[in-house]
Amino acid sequence: MNQSDVLKMELESGTVTIQLFSDLAPRHVERIKALVQAGFYEGMPFARVMKDFMVQTGDPVKVSRAGHWRLPVLDAEFSSLPFERGTVGMARSKHPNSATHQFFITTSRAKYLDQKYTVFGKVADGMQFVEQLHYGEHETGAVANPEKIKRLILA
Repeated sequence: MNQSDVLKMELESGTVTIQLFSDLAPRHVERIKALVQAGFYEGMPFARVMKDFMVQTGDPVKVSRAGHWRLPVLDAEFSSLPFERGTVGMARSKHPNSATHQFFITTSRAKYLDQKYTVFGKVADGMQFVEQLHYGEHETGAVANPEKIKRLILA
């Protein structure tokens, strides 16, 4: 593991280690690292948690209407890596080239996401803590009282 490509995400339940794939998604990894170094994700809620699918974080609008960051969108960096348990992908709108700062971690195989969303990392350790997050509403995954990232740092 390249040390500069490892994140440590502290949750209430434990620490999640994420290996970043700067070789497969260099622009996405660069953006995530810059946001991590700026403290962007500290206190960020997991606003969408869907059973047997994924957990999603990084939406500052959900945190504070006034604190919305305006970042340029990223062009997709699709790869052949599959979305399986522990894959870290960049969230986006329906447009493939619209990712900015939200990301998700899949909790089971999600074949329909393959080569449609950018994979930029994989959980190397602590997946059990991701899977302990409280589920949201069945259809949208919206969580009424979401758990938050305590700290997210470059290891």
